[in-house]
Amino acid sequence: MTPPFDTNQVRRSFGRAAASYEAHAVLQREVERRLLERLDYVETAPARVLDLGCGPGAAAQAMRLRWKNAQVIALDAAMPMLERVKAHWLRPVARVNADARALPLADASVGVLFSNLCIQWIDDLPALFDEFRRVLKPRGYLALSTFGPDTLHELRAAWAQADRTPHVSQFVDIARVGDALMQAGFRDPVLDAEHFTLTYHAAPTLMRELKAIGATNADPRRARGLTGRAHYRRAVEAYESFRFDGVLPATYEVIYAHAWSPDPGQPRRGRGGGEIASFPIDRLRGSRR
Repeated sequence: MTPPFDTNQVRRSFGRAAASYEAHAVLQREVERRLLERLDYVETAPARVLDLGCGPGAAAQAMRLRWKNAQVIALDAAMPMLERVKAHWLRPVARVNADARALPLADASVGVLFSNLCIQWIDDLPALFDEFRRVLKPRGYLALSTFGPDTLHELRAAWAQADRTPHVSQFVDIARVGDALMQAGFRDPVLDAEHFTLTYHAAPTLMRELKAIGATNADPRRARGLTGRAHYRRAVEAYESFRFDGVLPATYEVIYAHAWSPDPGQPRRGRGGGEIASFPIDRLRGSRR
């Protein structure tokens, strides 16, 4: 089961972090760079490209420069993030404020769908990938990255020493991402993962950085009030058990996936088992009596 998320909290957090995001998103930029390299698999230049969860739009601009004749759409649920996308770029992109689970795009209208460190905040991956399949053209290309369950395990363990309230969001593992892609009917998925370790001199620095990029706790079971000073102090002290060579580690597990959307009529797996095929009605053939 995919962990639940408070999507309103996710949108608010990233909206509040729009002004500070670029100065602190070091890991996000590195993962974005590596994910952009996977676009080399796209052999034919697409007519339309979607950067889903675009943030301030760096990847959207990179794809606009890569495919100069393509329409590039930068889409994000947080309007303040979209306002950071540069309208005066030499090659501007279209900006769309929308929910990834209900894309305001026509069926089979996108050639490449790119999403860097966004889908970990969405709690129904099979439904999300169904939506991706809907907007992608047949044999369209999907490239995404997301966080895995080892992400911030040190911070999660430290908070567990302070109280029983969840303070760090849970993320799904690589097997569930792959299974959801297969369930939605994507073809030839390739998935892999790698771990990054960022280091800090003190735990509060990490916590402030997470807030600055909008990656705050979106667990619906989280405490809604301010964290007490005693609980905060216990968590900071508990994090010290991870100190090594004078620094505190913060682990991030990053899952990468790319796949191709199927031809029309190719089946997808039903949630109750079996396969479901869809195709245009004009492809139906039969006899009349």
